[in-house]
Amino acid sequence: MKYARQTQTALDKFDQALAQLRTLIKRGNQKEALQFMEQGLLKERFEDLQSIITISSTNTLGARGTQNVGNI
Repeated sequence: MKYARQTQTALDKFDQALAQLRTLIKRGNQKEALQFMEQGLLKERFEDLQSIITISSTNTLGARGTQNVGNI
């Protein structure tokens, strides 16, 4: 359950950053938009989400948050 909350929080923050990017583009601030994507908040949010996904793919937690122990 903790993983699901962390993932959802990261997705929500990424979505908010995308909305900010959209606003920058809509206002014609392309230079600021590029900086926002390449060095700013959007990049940070993407890296946070990417870290969560990477950790989940290397961790052997099962659906209920317990270690997969194979056949018992």
